[in-house]
Amino acid sequence: MKLSFFGAAGEVTGSCLRVDHAHGTFLVDCGLFQGGRQAEVKNRQALDFDLKRIDFVLLTHAHLDHSGLIPRLVALGYKGPVYATPATVDLLEIMLMDAAHIQEKEAEWALRHARNRQARHRVEMTPLYTVEQARASLGRLKAVPYETDCHPGAGVSFRFREAGHILGSAIIEIDVGEGSGLRRLVVSGDLGQPMRPVLRDPVRVERADVLCVESTYGNRAHRSFNATLDELADAIKQTLVGRGGNVIIPAFAVGRTQEILFVLADLVRAGRIGPLKVVVDSPMASAVTALTVRHRELWDEDTRQLFAWSQENGARFDVRFVQDVEESMALNSVKGGLVIISASGMCDAGRVRHHLRYNLGRSECSIVIAGFQAAGTLGRRLVDGARQVSLFGERVPVRARIHTIGGLSAHADQPALLDWLAHIKQPPQRTFVVHGEPLGAMALADAIHARLGWPAPVVPEPGVNYPIP
Repeated sequence: MKLSFFGAAGEVTGSCLRVDHAHGTFLVDCGLFQGGRQAEVKNRQALDFDLKRIDFVLLTHAHLDHSGLIPRLVALGYKGPVYATPATVDLLEIMLMDAAHIQEKEAEWALRHARNRQARHRVEMTPLYTVEQARASLGRLKAVPYETDCHPGAGVSFRFREAGHILGSAIIEIDVGEGSGLRRLVVSGDLGQPMRPVLRDPVRVERADVLCVESTYGNRAHRSFNATLDELADAIKQTLVGRGGNVIIPAFAVGRTQEILFVLADLVRAGRIGPLKVVVDSPMASAVTALTVRHRELWDEDTRQLFAWSQENGARFDVRFVQDVEESMALNSVKGGLVIISASGMCDAGRVRHHLRYNLGRSECSIVIAGFQAAGTLGRRLVDGARQVSLFGERVPVRARIHTIGGLSAHADQPALLDWLAHIKQPPQRTFVVHGEPLGAMALADAIHARLGWPAPVVPEPGVNYPIP
């Protein structure tokens, strides 16, 4: 067996692991590169290997940096199955179509802009994939429930286990080989922080001969959840009551928006903040929230109780989901009193950019950053203290208060990652630290070696083959 990493190696997006073994080849994840000027180039150069050799694909979860190149994979000729949990399949039916729509619109804009400049590089003005190609790729999806053994091909079996990151997210245990040559490959996917709202905690894995573990927050610890709630409550009260402004929360449509809604409801229920008017301005987030409600079997017990309370207390916790563009635009005339949750989570696309345009320059408003911001994104520039930013070709001063609420992250921090790893009874023969920027990945690798006493983990390089004895 050998592993090759074609993304999420020294960075946090583009997850794609190729596994070659005695009986064939398969992929784990097939994700988009996101953030930074090179993302477009990387996405067009991705999958530059023989796709006819790929027998099947396993997906850890539905976030586009793990799944967003599936339509391109299929458009380039892949004809095999793509296995995922049932909730992930449901999410992808929404997310891949939306991603394709965005690809087409951005290509149309680029073409118009290029004609004005008489540009000639037409290949970069075609969408990465079309809506029709995304629709065709949905036919490749095959749902496999958690804790169910599946045998997708000769010499391979796998099972999905709860990862606690977003709805349907999975740790994947993969048995490769036979008899004395059997090796268990465990891919963590993105692990959730334990004791967080909505989802159950990640399952603890006890055996891994080969391990790939994420490291998004491999070099830091989140603030305690109670301290995080205090900080969020203070930011909301100071903004809505103290200064009369709006609170803008850029949030991923999948996972983060739903978690923030439950956190806000809990703050109101506990009396830590007064009644709230919350607007979710993202058609995808609206659809995903409805899907989350349908999959209540994946919730923890506290979330079930909180949902029942929110259904009975709509006057205190007033949530409105915005669909129409006109209704979204009308929010820009509201000067205060709203909490607006809008995608994208890193501020690089979507309706949130309009809300930032109308609120960033106002000192009475606040921007709450509630998740990881990759290098090169607008969200990262705000976190790093930019005094002005560019939005729709205009320079916008940053006068609003920027609150970075790290404790709401859907990713496990370093202490949680080490605790999860410590339940593996025997050190893996090889450990690969992936899905982290260099500082985070190296810090986690060093901590695994020093604190757990495991053989030194590897932070893989893109495209390099790593043989497994």
